[in-house]
Amino acid sequence: KMDPYFPFSKAPERYVRSYAKMNIKYEGSTMNLDLLERKNKYSNGFCHWPQVAWIKPDGTWQPSTANFTSLADPKAVGSGHRAITTLFHEAGHAAHFSCIKQPSPLFGQEHPPFSAALAEGQSMFLDALVDDAAWRAKYALDADGNPIPFEIIEEEIKATHPFKVRGLRAMLSVPYFEKALYELADEDVTAEKIQVLADDVERNIQGGLGPRPLLSVPHIISDEASCYYHAYVLAEMCVHQTRAFILERDGYIVDNPSVGPTLTNAYWKYGNERNFLDLVHELTGRELSGEAWVSELEKGTEQLLQEELEDYAKAIEETKNKASSESKEEEEEPDLNMTIRFVDGDVLISDSSKGGVLKACKEFESYVLTKISD
Repeated sequence: KMDPYFPFSKAPERYVRSYAKMNIKYEGSTMNLDLLERKNKYSNGFCHWPQVAWIKPDGTWQPSTANFTSLADPKAVGSGHRAITTLFHEAGHAAHFSCIKQPSPLFGQEHPPFSAALAEGQSMFLDALVDDAAWRAKYALDADGNPIPFEIIEEEIKATHPFKVRGLRAMLSVPYFEKALYELADEDVTAEKIQVLADDVERNIQGGLGPRPLLSVPHIISDEASCYYHAYVLAEMCVHQTRAFILERDGYIVDNPSVGPTLTNAYWKYGNERNFLDLVHELTGRELSGEAWVSELEKGTEQLLQEELEDYAKAIEETKNKASSESKEEEEEPDLNMTIRFVDGDVLISDSSKGGVLKACKEFESYVLTKISD
């Protein structure tokens, strides 16, 4: 039911329009986006920086260069929603690292001592917008420009919200398993005992064997991601606490022009210079905790539906009120202060330096539609 409102071909354009409305800037960076699935492609979305952003000794600015990838199959059901969520996530990483303004490139590289929780908190804050009813009212549109009906959003909330606490427990299971694993005596590190340990952790934390076995989580079996997953738990806590702060301060997040400057000045510009927990405290005025996250989980389904319906209706009304001026804005170039290149492996699909971001997005859209029709 949701597929018509999340066409994969439109994902980049909706991303750049939404980020631009939040006043997010990339400080002159170049981004190479490789979004389409193909044979032998690495099977996970990621972002990395062949060139990090920094201020040179002579005071000149070195913008970043970011490469990021996803695995979208435009013919697959659900690919559009998954693609734009991944796009918001990885583009959040890219925005974060493009805004690090420090006097050495060492402050802006993604490896330790950079806080994984800080990095993931920024990308997860931004990808969470895709599930907000207010965002969907403005950006989840079908081929004729009609917004997704609230009835579809309502159906999804009723089907998922009562069980979201299970997602929290599943996240917690991974770091607790890793902790237990690394505490094993050497003689106990056997395949059989590791499997039993994983099952025990799932039963103790999730209440039973989880739908995703712990030993299938790639972070656990990949040496460069060992003891990393707890950062997602801390990041999710940061996401909810930051969202609660902005909602209390401004009343809204979607298309809020203060979001970009807030994140840049509170979290992004420091790189690895500052402590993650200190930054969260300084912005929100509170120590990092799970209070805001738990508060969301504790909401009754009917309460959440009422809140989301109000946000949806308000967004629809705003869109109608701006309809006359919106037709002019459609042709305005979103100002993200970046160069964006869409690629498919070695094939360059489009380049915003040759006609602007919207033209590059339209060329990407045409490329995807051609692939779908083949």
